[in-house]
Amino acid sequence: MRDFLCPNCGQHLTFENSVCLACNSPVGFSLDDMAMLVIATGKDAEHGGAVDARQYRLCANLHVAECNWLVRLNPMSTVQGELCASCRLTRTRPNDADTKALAAFAVAEAAKRRLIAELHELKLPIVGRDEDPDFGLAFDLLSSENEKVFTGHENGVITLDLAEGDDVHREQLRVSMDEPYRTLLGHFRHEIGHYYFYRLIGVSPDYMTRSHELFGDSEADYQAALDRHYSQGAPAGWEKNFVSSYATMHPAEDWAETFAHYLHIRDTLDTSAAFSFAPAGATLERRVLGPSGFDNIIEMWLPLAWGLNMVNRSMGRDDLYPFVLPAAVLDKMRFIHTVIDEVTSDPEKLAAAAGNAG
Repeated sequence: MRDFLCPNCGQHLTFENSVCLACNSPVGFSLDDMAMLVIATGKDAEHGGAVDARQYRLCANLHVAECNWLVRLNPMSTVQGELCASCRLTRTRPNDADTKALAAFAVAEAAKRRLIAELHELKLPIVGRDEDPDFGLAFDLLSSENEKVFTGHENGVITLDLAEGDDVHREQLRVSMDEPYRTLLGHFRHEIGHYYFYRLIGVSPDYMTRSHELFGDSEADYQAALDRHYSQGAPAGWEKNFVSSYATMHPAEDWAETFAHYLHIRDTLDTSAAFSFAPAGATLERRVLGPSGFDNIIEMWLPLAWGLNMVNRSMGRDDLYPFVLPAAVLDKMRFIHTVIDEVTSDPEKLAAAAGNAG
């Protein structure tokens, strides 16, 4: 994630700012520009890097989701209150009367915006339900306060239990499930991995063959694998071949877990490069080219992860990245990197991925 600056005064801004705290300028995030822009009116829009409020406005979810993304207005439309590219993907949310769930909803949407921004930078196809009614991407962000909610993915729809935004609830689950790491953003990155398996792997029979070799049969009986995992646990010695114990449950979960870690690594490297903690080549702005591309990423990541873990320990905190990446996991992650690189750099493959699901 970038180190954002206010175009008006140069003050550092976070990804979540809707107002510059130094000069009080209204600001919003432009996904197309991957930059924070000042919203101004009239002649002011012609100066200081500002955008015209007649052409842009903040997302209609500014208050309910604390969304600071910009929406480019259609001058021919009389409809106001447009949603941004991230909020449009949310299919279901808590009702306005459920103030507790709405607070959790805003937290979840903030994590989702980070996900969407990274997917955009990686140039991955984001095909919504409006374009593909059967398999397009959509988010159901639901409260489990009064009903059972299962976080997961099905045919492009990602469901999230908003209770995951509660620190105490999430930590209790993390401990009970013996997980070293559990976050909202991690959930989103895992579930989006399922979505991209069908978008990307279906592009080429070679991808499917290689995926089967690395991860196993994605069509294997999922319920049987689920029952086995929760009755027997992960197999002995799983650490040599999987990034997490959950990845051992089923090939589809192995793919999703590995995909999530690839996103973890790329975004953390990108942010670290923005603040000079990592080489400039770590940023998502610079395409990592050639067969050695993934190796270069890992060469930058391993010392960074080690250093960040030591910094956390100096603050009395657990490791920031409490995972080991054995050779087998790196092979799987290299495959994911190669597929993303090849699909997003080939117009025909990218078009196929955008239209491929099911």
